[in-house]
Amino acid sequence: MTKELTIAFIGGGNMATALAAGLIGKRCGAHDVHVIDKNSAVLDRWAQQGVSVAQAPDATLAGRRVWILAVKPQFLKEVVESCRPFLADDTLIISVAAGISAQAIGAWLASDGRPFTRVIRCMPNTPALIGSGASGLMALDGVTQDDRTVAQHMLGAVGEVVWVQDDAQIDAVTALSGSGPAYVFLFLEALIQGAVRQGLTDDQARTLALATLNGATQLAALSHESLAVLRERVTSKGGTTAAALQVLNDRDFPAIVQQAMDAARDRAAELSKEFS
Repeated sequence: MTKELTIAFIGGGNMATALAAGLIGKRCGAHDVHVIDKNSAVLDRWAQQGVSVAQAPDATLAGRRVWILAVKPQFLKEVVESCRPFLADDTLIISVAAGISAQAIGAWLASDGRPFTRVIRCMPNTPALIGSGASGLMALDGVTQDDRTVAQHMLGAVGEVVWVQDDAQIDAVTALSGSGPAYVFLFLEALIQGAVRQGLTDDQARTLALATLNGATQLAALSHESLAVLRERVTSKGGTTAAALQVLNDRDFPAIVQQAMDAARDRAAELSKEFS
């Protein structure tokens, strides 16, 4: 990175908090961070970290190299337009708002009829709160290699980063890693409830379920074998795992998961039309 990393979080909620936790003290100092949020209680928590805060865009915003848009999609247009007077030519916009296209954000920041093209759209997820996130990013044409490096370093501070080509692929990222933690939590809930129904205590079931998912995920990440091979190694012919998998296969578990992901992707596209 060739420029000092100064950041404005426009919206100070959970995702902004997660990103700041990975950045402050590692990629920048607290004095390099400015937070804008209407909620005074939210700003009080940020101010305790030593960052500057404001309830509305002001001149401080103009001096921040990177703006991270972290507000709800339905409020994004109004917020972006309120920030536009403080935009500089070398400002890098990174949006973590679900469903809003990078092109729409560029249009809202247009000057003299020309869209602003230094925009990166990002879809992170909630495990970023513990530094184990997964983020997909795409960039408009005005984004420089230096900008990409900045974004890579920032999002890499809270987890894995994958670059994709366009908004359609970001919608796919939303369906996979953006919404994915909720699928995993639902699966864990089902495992725990099933174990309790079979006689284990809540604590026993939770401990075993969390350890099982964590261990299986780590094994998959570290193994050179395919997921299919790893699954087959657990599945003895005529055994307990085979009996369980037969139930899942009879109900077409893979198709159910894929239908759920399609619904998430389609909703992301609908949000884009609704709020862009």
